[in-house]
Amino acid sequence: MNSQEVNRGHRKEGYEKVIQIDRISRTVKGGRRIRFRALVVIGDLKGTVAIGVAKANDVSQAITKATASAKKHRQSIKIVNDTIPHDILQTYGSARIYFKPAPKGSSLIAGGTVRSIVEAAGIKNIVAKSLGSANKINVAKATMLALTSF
Repeated sequence: MNSQEVNRGHRKEGYEKVIQIDRISRTVKGGRRIRFRALVVIGDLKGTVAIGVAKANDVSQAITKATASAKKHRQSIKIVNDTIPHDILQTYGSARIYFKPAPKGSSLIAGGTVRSIVEAAGIKNIVAKSLGSANKINVAKATMLALTSF
């Protein structure tokens, strides 16, 4: 077996997940124009993570564009003993995110968007709480600001 056969089906970046797909319409002279917006998270499970947001005329194009955008904006995250170094409270718009380091064996205690981003980064033990806005894009941006701030 050569290396191509062994690695088939595994992505280089390690983790890719579509968090949200929205249908967006705008009214024009002839009626409505429908587009799609995708929010994607990618990571290597070793401390590098990124989010991407893009719009296109169909879902697959939106996902492809969002993934390409995320690959251009990768950021490194400091991980100490599979968790973060200290507590942090971060805001973006009206979304507030609180992160607290957790002891080994605690696992990920986070929901939805925050959980996906933390998994992609490779953090294994953390407690996270999303406060305020439930807008997934703002929560994702607040999470990225929090993780890259230390």
